[in-house]
Amino acid sequence: MASMSGFTSRNLSPDQVHTVYPLVREVIPTLDLKTWTRAAKRIANPKRMDQAGIRVVLRSPRQLPCGLFLYRREYDLVHGPILIAEHMVAIDVLDPQSVMSALVSELEILAERLGCSAVRTMVLGHASLAASGLYAAGHRPEGATLWKPIEDTPKHKAGHPG
Repeated sequence: MASMSGFTSRNLSPDQVHTVYPLVREVIPTLDLKTWTRAAKRIANPKRMDQAGIRVVLRSPRQLPCGLFLYRREYDLVHGPILIAEHMVAIDVLDPQSVMSALVSELEILAERLGCSAVRTMVLGHASLAASGLYAAGHRPEGATLWKPIEDTPKHKAGHPG
């Protein structure tokens, strides 16, 4: 468990995924608890923590989750091994910027530990707290992500959002 000033961080275990559901809903408002729990338990498998996981930041001393990101390690043809982070969220009534700083710091620590040469973070909204926190830490746009939902998939027909 890493420690930052006023915060600790760790990988979330599968039996704890329900505790961060309110945080995840901040970045994915249409996500239902059943879908989150099923996906998160698979992602948070401790046997795969060198390949994927959910990293959570907790405020000390009460150890309440106040930020997280989902990550996976992949091989990029240009950069070699990279850390990909998605769904980054920081929530704190008094100081969300400190939570975001702890998350950004944790990204770099995790990338180094996993032997990655770069971090690629997917952030929705250029003016978001996540985007500004990453930009302040030296992250820069690399390209553009384009998205097109395929309407005729079984998932979409079953009534799942987006």
